[in-house]
Amino acid sequence: MACLGGTACVVTGQPFDTAKVKMQTFPDMYKGIVDCFVKTYKQVGFRGFYKGTTPALVANIAENSVLFMCYGFCQQIVRRIVGVDRKTKLSDLQNAAAGSFASAFATLVLCPTELVKCRLQAMHEMQLSGKITQGQNTVWSVVKSVIQKDGPLGFYRGLSSTLLREVPGYFFFFGGYELSRTFFASGRSKDELGPIPLLLSGGFGGSCLWIAVYPVDCVKSRIQVLSMAGKQTGFMGTFVTVVRTEGVLALYSGLKPTMIRAFLANGALFLAYEYSRKLMMNQIDSY
Repeated sequence: MACLGGTACVVTGQPFDTAKVKMQTFPDMYKGIVDCFVKTYKQVGFRGFYKGTTPALVANIAENSVLFMCYGFCQQIVRRIVGVDRKTKLSDLQNAAAGSFASAFATLVLCPTELVKCRLQAMHEMQLSGKITQGQNTVWSVVKSVIQKDGPLGFYRGLSSTLLREVPGYFFFFGGYELSRTFFASGRSKDELGPIPLLLSGGFGGSCLWIAVYPVDCVKSRIQVLSMAGKQTGFMGTFVTVVRTEGVLALYSGLKPTMIRAFLANGALFLAYEYSRKLMMNQIDSY
């Protein structure tokens, strides 16, 4: 389930995610999403849109594996907290809380892979800006560089920012998804929904997540990418510096490609997840 969902998420959304990271980290280089796509294609070619795909796939599969595995576990914790039976269906708000709890566990596997992904995506801009002299544009070279420079803990640069994004973000993610499914179900069982309502519900959930936490993600990207050139201040230090020197709107650089990606990728993610889950449950029931 996680492999199918994670692969669907990355294949549909990677070019938009690449544009997001580039625009977040170097907002002065690009006038907008079209300018970013055109310049990337001219300078690096089509492969430039898929820089960081391998760590992105690993990140998505690992995150979704932990997230959806822990989601069921956290739903049981929520049931205990509110004092209901193990088989009782949770409300949309309670499912959102369970998703938020689950995301804290997913952060531990997501942060290292996302750091490698972001560095690969913005490597060209780091060279253009003169912040680094020679780009290391393979997964292994970035991994080796992090280990040599900072040791294993170097992979957890931006961990606090990732947590600040994931925990509230996934409350809105699962909350938006479940609310949307409730809307489309109109009193019927949510399990009866077809592919279009599931796609739209997943897209809506993803959009809710990014609208809620985008400035936090922008700070995270800056910390993870710019730390290639030297030690960065923490979340609050970076946040204050961006607001003071570039203004609040700089925290929303790259929002447009993110929203396009969020709708497409998360629609594909939840559609793949729900259908693979149903297939698995049918196989279990047949034994």
